[in-house]
Amino acid sequence: MLASFAAVLTAAVAATGGQAAGPAAGLAVEQAVGQRIVGSLPGTTVPGALAQRIRRGELGGVILFSRNFSSRAQLQRLTARLQAERRRAPRPLRSTPLLIMIDQEGGLVKRLPGAPNVSPVEVGERGSAAFARRTGVATANNLRGVGVNVNLAPVLDIGFAGSSVRELRRTYGATAASVSRLGGAFADGLRAGGVLATAKHFPGLGRGPANEDERLNRIDVPLETLRRTDEAPFRDAARRGVPLVMVSTGIYPALDDRPAMFSRRVTTGELRREIGFRGVIVTDDLEVPAVDHLSPERKALAAVRAGNDLLLFCQTDAAARRGAAALVKAVRAGSLPRATVDAGADRVLALARRLR
Repeated sequence: MLASFAAVLTAAVAATGGQAAGPAAGLAVEQAVGQRIVGSLPGTTVPGALAQRIRRGELGGVILFSRNFSSRAQLQRLTARLQAERRRAPRPLRSTPLLIMIDQEGGLVKRLPGAPNVSPVEVGERGSAAFARRTGVATANNLRGVGVNVNLAPVLDIGFAGSSVRELRRTYGATAASVSRLGGAFADGLRAGGVLATAKHFPGLGRGPANEDERLNRIDVPLETLRRTDEAPFRDAARRGVPLVMVSTGIYPALDDRPAMFSRRVTTGELRREIGFRGVIVTDDLEVPAVDHLSPERKALAAVRAGNDLLLFCQTDAAARRGAAALVKAVRAGSLPRATVDAGADRVLALARRLR
């Protein structure tokens, strides 16, 4: 059973409130920044340079894709190697597992064979919270068997007519109530199986007609509607204790003209203050074509200033290194407070301690 998130977050919450220094305060700036970076692998083995960064304590997590998988045995060896390198990190980090993530929603978005053997739409058609929870447990068992400890699921976007998530069968339903009930039950099942769940894509992409990776969706609805409907499943997820929330690439004019994951009003204002979420906030992939007009440096700085804790670089190690270097440079120049970096790193480390 995973430890209580409220208990392990005590130090991080204290740090953000200025009451006490959290564990990140004892790290070098490169290490504190590194805990907020999630990198990727090009193939089925761990590159030497990436292993060295993990050993130096300069990487908080790794995201896996189908390109990293040839067999379950191979993937078990790969994740074991990643965690072995983490155990060689500086002492404050070596007992805290590396976050190893994957998108295992079911249906079209599924990186590994095995559970879930149904798409979110199929879960929605069943309409059974018990079935959704069993599906989450089975998915957790599948992922834990190969060393994955974070699932970037469930999708809590409402499947409005004409939306990409509905067309791609990534949604649990067409109402906030059904998405909350079934997506929340799937997340509960992941937790019961020992895998951390991630609610996505806040504040909701269920009205977006385009694939969020390819184009920036503009969700032009009044703020009252957004809060009452689109954000409702995320409010429920926060109450359930879902430990991670992914912020979308969409633009919500009622809140900001920038993509949500670069908007402080969305990430800090809506998710932290309005929703009351106290867990770890993660960006969508910072290398998707929808935002490739921005450099890795600009994206990393904008994401951290907006209030994201974890930055996903899903395509290239070079982009992850450039983003991290920009954050270190900004701290040393005084344009990014070290306390801001430490607060996010403390939340990430508290999250990882749940996996011990």
